[in-house]
Amino acid sequence: RKWLPMPGDAIPNETARQVHDALVNGQIMLIDVREPAEFAVERIGGAVLCPLSTFDTLRLPLEVGKAIVFQCGSGKRSEHAYARAVQAGLSVRGHMGGGIGAWKAAGLPTLTVDPATGAVQDRK
Repeated sequence: RKWLPMPGDAIPNETARQVHDALVNGQIMLIDVREPAEFAVERIGGAVLCPLSTFDTLRLPLEVGKAIVFQCGSGKRSEHAYARAVQAGLSVRGHMGGGIGAWKAAGLPTLTVDPATGAVQDRK
């Protein structure tokens, strides 16, 4: 029987370092559920944008052999996306606790766009 999250249930929390290592090793599909404007300002390289405001589990990008991990700004929206995906019957590994804020606090790189040139820049 599949576990379905209920209000108050613990959701599997991945640390920024765990997500980074799994992403680098091709083990996960990192899905960013922030809004397009947030994603445009700064994002994690390799993350795929699927905003929570238009979230549809039938439209999630799935790759065979890769587990889903959700990510947002602080961890709240990714918890919500996790619960919705599991309730829809998808196999989800977890969400990144603390979101992109935790990622940056761990000293991990992000991508930004230079507003003057439109060039993508690595931010370490």
